[in-house]
Amino acid sequence: MNGFFDIPSDLQHSWLGLVGLHVREALLPVAAGLLLALPLAQLCVRLRWLYAPVLGVTTVLYAIPSLAFFVVLIDYTGQTELTVMIPLAVYSLVVLVPAIVDAVRSVPQETLAAATAMGFGPVRRYLQVQLPIAAPAVIAGLRVATASSISLVSVGALIGNQGALGNLLAAAQKYDRPELAVNSVLTTAALAILCDAVLVLLRRVLTPWMPRGSGGRPRAAAATRERAEAEVVAR
Repeated sequence: MNGFFDIPSDLQHSWLGLVGLHVREALLPVAAGLLLALPLAQLCVRLRWLYAPVLGVTTVLYAIPSLAFFVVLIDYTGQTELTVMIPLAVYSLVVLVPAIVDAVRSVPQETLAAATAMGFGPVRRYLQVQLPIAAPAVIAGLRVATASSISLVSVGALIGNQGALGNLLAAAQKYDRPELAVNSVLTTAALAILCDAVLVLLRRVLTPWMPRGSGGRPRAAAATRERAEAEVVAR
């Protein structure tokens, strides 16, 4: 019972099992949030008056403590993973919706006009022109939402051992084994770093026109953006 990876049997998972559970509970809500944010952001772009109310609602929901969310949901979803994941999906909207709206609005009207002239309808123009050009900003929002979600999963330990790696924090106190708390903190941090690195790699794959260095000049950035717009519309 003294090993760093020796997990107490009452948690019903091995260390790798807790890692897999943590990844599932953290990333599925972000994916669900993204699927909800994409059409919601498009509505906000098309109906500008809708953006302020949507942003206000998502901000208010984000301000609700996760424990209060759990108390409300637990009567409907029980002490399950779903009770943890629903608030995390809602929280991701406060990051993803503004990121997508601002990025899509920044696409030049000339690019949209060119796509329309080529026969692109609103949906096709949004999916094949606006979103690809807005991809860097969207992925930046995903990076923030993912890191936040990975961190907040641990709160689920308060509702029947649904906190994945966060369960080790309670176990550390229960069994007087501080190494379990260290394990939880280090593994959670490593997961956040790994997921962030994957998203950075995804951005590079999806946006080959973006400069790789951090010291790009404004003219170079403008040139790469223009080239990106030309490539996307030409597809």
